Amino acid sequence: MALADTTEQNQTGQGTLDRRIWLALMGLYVAQAIPLYLVAAALPPFLRSQGVNLAAIGSFAILMLPWVFKALWAPWIDRLSALPRVGRKGVVLGTQLAVFGSIVALSFLDPLADLSLFFPLLMVMSLAAATQDIATDGYAVEHLPSQKQSGGNAIQSGAVALGVLLGGSGTLILFDLTGWQFALLSAGGLSMLSVVAFLMVPETLGRRHQRQTQDRPRLRRFFAREGALMIFAFALIFRLPEGLIQALEQSFLVDMGFSLSQIGLISGGSAACVGLFGAVFGMMVINRSGLAAFFVTIVVLRTVIFGLYGYAAAYGLPLEILVALSFLKTFSRYMEMVGLYTAFMRVASLAQAGTDFTILSSANLFVYMVGSMLAGVLAQSWGFAPVFTLAAILSAFTGFVSLRLFRRSLANEEQ
Repeated sequence: MALADTTEQNQTGQGTLDRRIWLALMGLYVAQAIPLYLVAAALPPFLRSQGVNLAAIGSFAILMLPWVFKALWAPWIDRLSALPRVGRKGVVLGTQLAVFGSIVALSFLDPLADLSLFFPLLMVMSLAAATQDIATDGYAVEHLPSQKQSGGNAIQSGAVALGVLLGGSGTLILFDLTGWQFALLSAGGLSMLSVVAFLMVPETLGRRHQRQTQDRPRLRRFFAREGALMIFAFALIFRLPEGLIQALEQSFLVDMGFSLSQIGLISGGSAACVGLFGAVFGMMVINRSGLAAFFVTIVVLRTVIFGLYGYAAAYGLPLEILVALSFLKTFSRYMEMVGLYTAFMRVASLAQAGTDFTILSSANLFVYMVGSMLAGVLAQSWGFAPVFTLAAILSAFTGFVSLRLFRRSLANEEQ
């Protein structure tokens, strides 16, 4: 069987997609991004400002484990979603309630004094959000025909940018202005409200393929497909160097003299504006030049950016240049997201949409998590400059290898 189920993929490739589906997808990805970036973007600089060391902050990458290993239970979520009385809506509602409950409980704790309760609650929140993501991605694959996938992923990336603004930088600003509890309760409430649009849309509206319970989604069904191992290897290594930068950037800015509010404004402004522009630009490059040329552009761009971070850490740069560099990194990262998710959607079977997409996205996050976990330990021992320089070297090397794998998978599919 070829990598893409081309018959199923193209059955409804033409026509206009209902506006309500776009709104539902945007709301779903905003809802997931708020708790994700609450942990990934807001908590590290907050804890750093309280005197927590870099190694401890780097250990927060463990909370990404459910996102990395969610492929293990993705077939069960696909099967559950195929049940008429549950569906994607039932999974999303149940997991969203778990996320909201965890955030409410966290708001009543002191993150430093109540660590024994704090970390387990964060893990519950991460597990629920990761499980919700399986259902969300399955819904996206089932409702976005191939001609609209790059546009759909640009919208998805824009929704994630808004989630970063609300869950990351917005929460940081509220930490400064109102304190811990109000900041967390605001993030939780916004996350819950974001799924309302999805819950109001009939799940069958615009669906390209009627899921059947007898389809029995399984992990091995993906790996049995021709070319699957090459695209899996591509997904596994492409983002390895990114975690070294992303896990340390905000702590680096704290050490360079930025306040939490300033960091919030930088990351929020870049996520909401520069990130959205990067997503749209990525869509345009894909539509004009194709995915292979797109990934060449991304590898070159990110390698230069990571190298500049190494230079800034070693020799210093004016604060205005550091802000511009942060914006450029966000621009390239959102471009990258559009390309990766479009590639994953194009090879996902509609018979087990959530499972196939999740296998690739989990592989993609695995090395990102490894890089993030190593980043704090390495920076504590070496300093920021060597770690950022290592990220630039790895970007060039892994980029070369992953591009060869991607081109081979394309050639294999064309045969």
